[in-house]
This record gives sequence, C-alpha cells and structure tokens, in this order.
Amino acid sequence: MSSDVRFTDFKSDKQPTWCPGCGDFGTMNGMMKALANTGNDPDNTFVVAGIGCSGKIGTYMRSYALHGVHGRALPVGTGVKLANPDLEVMVAGGDGDGYSIGAGHFVHAVRRNVDMTYVVMDNRIYGLTKGQASPTSRSDFETSTTPEGPQQPPVNPLALALASGATFIAQSFSTDAQRHAEIVQEAIEHDGFGFVNVFSPCVTFNDVDTYDYFRDNLVDVAEEGHDPTDYDAAKDKILDASKEYQGVIWQSEKSIPYGEKHGLDTDMSEVDEGAPEGAMDLVREFY
Repeated sequence: MSSDVRFTDFKSDKQPTWCPGCGDFGTMNGMMKALANTGNDPDNTFVVAGIGCSGKIGTYMRSYALHGVHGRALPVGTGVKLANPDLEVMVAGGDGDGYSIGAGHFVHAVRRNVDMTYVVMDNRIYGLTKGQASPTSRSDFETSTTPEGPQQPPVNPLALALASGATFIAQSFSTDAQRHAEIVQEAIEHDGFGFVNVFSPCVTFNDVDTYDYFRDNLVDVAEEGHDPTDYDAAKDKILDASKEYQGVIWQSEKSIPYGEKHGLDTDMSEVDEGAPEGAMDLVREFY
C-alpha cells in the first residue's frame, strides 16, 4: 500500500461509453477515491464486475480486473480474496445482476463475511437491455414489458443483507461525491464483507428515480445521530419504506472475516510449475 496514490491513478486509458449523465460515473469516481484514501494502489487491487452497464467498470478502472458471468461476480471475488488475502478485492454490479440472477450468491457472500467490498449500482431498471423493470423497481413502474408495472413489491436489498447476517450495510448516492466516497471507504476499512447499495440514476430509461428525486428525498442517517452499531435502530431504518436513507446503517462490532476465522491468511495463488500429479488423467476422464 502507498500513501502517494491519487484516485486518478486508478483511471484506465479506456473512455467510458455510459450515457452522458449516468450515475455510474459518480459511483466509479467514489470507488477510486476510496481506494486511494485507504492507501491501496492499482497493483494490489482486484475489481470483479458482473453483467450490465455496471459491468464495464473493470475496463474503466486501472487494476487487476475480471468481467464475469451474469450474477456470478461475488463467487469470483470470494475466490480471489481467499486465494490471495493481500489483495484489496472490490466487486461491482447492478441491481439486476446482484438481486435477481445473482441473489443466491449475494445471500451466501454476505453470510460468509469474506473481507471484501461489494458496491451495487442500483438504478432500479435494466439499463443495458433498454429499460425493463428490475428487482428494485417500484410496483407501479411502467416499462415496455410491464405496461402496468411489475405489480409486486421491490426487493429491499438492505433487509436481505441484514437477514443474511451482514456485518456492514450502507447506502449512498452517486452524485453526492464526498459522502459517497466516505461511505465506500468505510466499507473497505471494515473487517468483513462491506456492502454498499448506491443510488445511481439511469437518465435514459428511468424518469422516476431521478437525481432530483433523490436530492429531495435523501436522508443522511449521520445527520440524524444514528448509531450504526445499534442493531434494532439499524433494522428500523432498513425496514422504513417511507424514506431513502444514506450512510452506514449497520456495522457489527463483532465481525470476524471468513479468512481470519478459518486461518486462511497465506497466499495460495503461487503454485508449483506444472499440473499436480494425476491431474491431467482426471481431466481426460471427463473431457
């Protein structure tokens, strides 16, 4: 780690192709600032991305990166962190990638409590496939495939995380640059699985959950004197559907990361040259 790293060091030479005004620009900038502020550098950072507009983030950030399969970014991130605990692992995805096809992996990643960070760009819409309702879309949100709305309640990702045994739950707004970076930084510094759901508006396909909407309705829990180590207070905030909260909502003081709990503190990424004895015979048996 280095104290001389600037967030611009995490910018790759690839130009983002997100729509102008996309919330993911702010989300990515906050991630890079948080990484730099915690003393990480591109050479010790691994970004795993899922499928969707958010999936491009690994291309736009300068670090080790893998653009994975839809809904499967978290298992890859888990494997990377357990194989090489010295890496700073950050998994990035969207609400469709994380809370629909990847929901099962989300639940188990949360309960394992591997020491990594999961940033979800929640725009409450499927943007890459041109505007279908996502798991977090409102029940009356009209799209081309749901002209009368999904007619089912949206997934509450914070409640899902809490029920799965999360040790760190936070929410941020991509355009609130300083606060967003601070929240992601706290997730990185947390000993365990740091989960941040980011309100990242889609300016092309979602004209309901807009920048103005979040500016008018966002409530920062820090300004309300919220204690994130108070489980009951955190649960009340998470289940309060009448407000859109920002900040660290829950953080367990008893968190023990999976690697520490199971003694996985050595680098398993270094392997001897050549395949283990008998490995090729096993491969030939199945292929």
